[in-house]
Amino acid sequence: MTTISIKGMSCQHCVASTTKALEGIPGISNVNVDFNRKEASYDGDVDREVVQDAISKIGFEIIS
Repeated sequence: MTTISIKGMSCQHCVASTTKALEGIPGISNVNVDFNRKEASYDGDVDREVVQDAISKIGFEIIS
């Protein structure tokens, strides 16, 4: 499982948007977005740039 930290989430709508964006990436499954920790976890071997692009398109940023 891969875990990423996400900057910019401020509500449950943000969680839903992030979940939908990650679930829309081929090869990713078992998405879990934690609002309190500002993290998302998922299974799958997907290039980080693909994930970063999907997150930035919905207005958030991955924290390295």
